[in-house]
Amino acid sequence: MKKEKDVMFTGSDTEGGITSGYQMNDGVKLKVPYSFFGSIYDEDEERMVLAAMKQESQTMGPQVTLFQNEFAKKFEVKHAFATSNCTTAMHAATQVFGIKAGDEVITTPITFIATSLVVLKEGAKPVYADIDPKTYNIDPAKIEDKITPRTKAIYVVHYGGQMCDMDPIMAIAKKHNLFVMEDCAHAHGATYKGRQAGTIGDIGCFSFHSLKNMTTLGEGGMITTNNDKFADTIQRMRVMSITHWNPDQTAWEFGGYKIKKEKLDYWLPSHFDVIDDNGKWGNNYRMNEAQAACGRAQLRKLDMMVAKRRENSQYLSAGLKGIKGIVPAFEDPNCYHAFHLYTLCVDEKVLGASRDAFMRVLYQEEGIQGIQHYQPTYHFSGLKKMYNYPDKLCPEAEAFFYARHTSLPMNPRLTKADMDMMIKGIRNTVKKVGRK
Repeated sequence: MKKEKDVMFTGSDTEGGITSGYQMNDGVKLKVPYSFFGSIYDEDEERMVLAAMKQESQTMGPQVTLFQNEFAKKFEVKHAFATSNCTTAMHAATQVFGIKAGDEVITTPITFIATSLVVLKEGAKPVYADIDPKTYNIDPAKIEDKITPRTKAIYVVHYGGQMCDMDPIMAIAKKHNLFVMEDCAHAHGATYKGRQAGTIGDIGCFSFHSLKNMTTLGEGGMITTNNDKFADTIQRMRVMSITHWNPDQTAWEFGGYKIKKEKLDYWLPSHFDVIDDNGKWGNNYRMNEAQAACGRAQLRKLDMMVAKRRENSQYLSAGLKGIKGIVPAFEDPNCYHAFHLYTLCVDEKVLGASRDAFMRVLYQEEGIQGIQHYQPTYHFSGLKKMYNYPDKLCPEAEAFFYARHTSLPMNPRLTKADMDMMIKGIRNTVKKVGRK
């Protein structure tokens, strides 16, 4: 039998395009590419995954239970529930909140589409509040003006690994009786005033996508909550509304069939019941055992990987300090920044050139690949068609995406040589495009 050759697929080849990889095959010779793998795998992941493959149970078994328990302990939260990805985690949370058609949810425009998609899937409207130009997170001062009688929740995103200013956000939510969901896709290992991401709002949702600070074989998610009632509903929302029959009931009648359960009859009346939760129905959002086993290994090295990201980011910031027109990443003193992203901003007036001109030279001539996160959500065609959001809805967010920022390569595998090349490449680019 002819042995197949290994094939390396790149961003332009794969099904998801740039959402599946960042290699463009455009002839540019890269010195520091933007990696689509944001973590570190070693023998621990291999051993754990292989052991899981030999189990009888391959989904929602002992590895998932252990991962959930270990995650809850690590993140200092009462309940943690593994899911297939962060989008499904957020959709389950949206259902738990009872969000329905006609409702409104206030959120940030600078986030992946998933944050708004889960609102749209329930027939509700995302309402966008502008960002703080220093942290790039939703600005608490811009939230209250967006609240109407239809508002049911606030969905915050801890952009790039730096947590939102949660105290005023929670005060606003309490004042107006609103739910708060933390989109923690970027925030593994981040804290706000000593409190862990995903523990301050009503529900937190994490991503284990391959780009993130920890990953479970490319996809995966986790829901966290301290609310016991929500925990009960979350269980069903991620597993097709399945629940147990009432253990105190010993007899049932179905279509004329009378069933009496003896003490040891595990199969009666059947293996599970299915119920709705206020008209909401669950879905199959389960995590498999190999992913959970990988997640357990990743969780044990999370502190180390976040420390490497922080060390790399602070090295970059020190090297970029004082370059005219270049604004290094900002760290809020109230936060422990997990640096999922390293956000570099360009001051066009000081630089004397546009952000796009800067990026072209940085990429094409210096071989440093920046990536843009994220276009304001309300500018996507589907949302404009549905809700006709006005122009200049969030001026700070629009200036940030279209004129100010890029995300430099950031992962715990970067070397000092990589970072020195980035710093040198940025300095060279400023000389080439800026005012002489």
